[in-house]
Amino acid sequence: MSDVRLCRTFQTAPAAVPKDDTAKYLRSGLEAEGFQAPDWLVPDMEDGTAPDMKEQGLENTIDFVPEYDFPGEIWPRVEWSYEDESFRERGRDQIDRLVAEIGDEIDGVVVPKVGRLEDVERAAAAVADAEAEHGHADGSIGLSVIIETGRAKSDLREIAKFGEDSRLTALVFGPVDYAAELGGRDFGDGMPRWDGLLEELSNEASAGDLLSIGGPFDDLFKERAGLTYYNADAYADQVEHEASLGLDGSWSLYPKQTIQANTIHMPTPEELERDVSKIERFNAAKREGTGAVTLDGQMVDEATFKNFRNTVQQVRTIHETRPAQTEERYDEDLLERALELELSYE
Repeated sequence: MSDVRLCRTFQTAPAAVPKDDTAKYLRSGLEAEGFQAPDWLVPDMEDGTAPDMKEQGLENTIDFVPEYDFPGEIWPRVEWSYEDESFRERGRDQIDRLVAEIGDEIDGVVVPKVGRLEDVERAAAAVADAEAEHGHADGSIGLSVIIETGRAKSDLREIAKFGEDSRLTALVFGPVDYAAELGGRDFGDGMPRWDGLLEELSNEASAGDLLSIGGPFDDLFKERAGLTYYNADAYADQVEHEASLGLDGSWSLYPKQTIQANTIHMPTPEELERDVSKIERFNAAKREGTGAVTLDGQMVDEATFKNFRNTVQQVRTIHETRPAQTEERYDEDLLERALELELSYE
């Protein structure tokens, strides 16, 4: 098994909507196949579901998740707020119901609007209490938190350190609530990209062995000359930017976004060929005992080797859960070479 963890796509789906089929979007996510299937599907009982439909959203999640053999992970987003006990109480009740009813079907819960470290610890305790109450092994239900408050940003390092030895799994950025809490203004060009925060998120998550996930891109459609079209270029720009900063995945609101995020957070065939070839040549030189190894003018040490290896490990991890994606994206010979390659530096 690879030691790379996978969450290229964090797709939220409203758990209930005001339609005849209230679970329409939840079922759509559960039924998705190929590159439309997210690595993490997040049934949303918080901002994505209207206030008067949250109870229905919880029931839909409990009813429909077990009906599908979803290939990725299931992480329901519950209600929470560091500044409002009534929200936290609803969140505890939702966590308890989810763990009691479908604890074997979910991988964890997503808790939004956390505050300082103490609030993250409260959320972790709520999950632990539900586990113990309903007979699940300690640590079997994960916790991911959305960093969207000034307090959580201020305690980001402490929160990540807490994650090293706890059920905390991922740090997710929530730019809309974060901007609102800071009093950020939109002067017509959109909100900031928050580069400094994203870099810190990527760094602290990496230091704590956590996943880091970028925020949602909700400018889904554009209109020009009377034609409405999907805003693919702008979303791709955001995802590529997040990938360049080392974030593990991106937030998706729409199936077409999921296709793009799954693809961008996946090595290209050219990247895979390049790094497989370099490892093959490094291994050959190592067997011959030639000492220092230079490939294409680059001296290969343990750090550079690790970059080559990361590419191969990412592909192996995707192949473990989504072989149809790797088989579609890569030449059969190249994929076989990547899967059989010796990845030890020594």
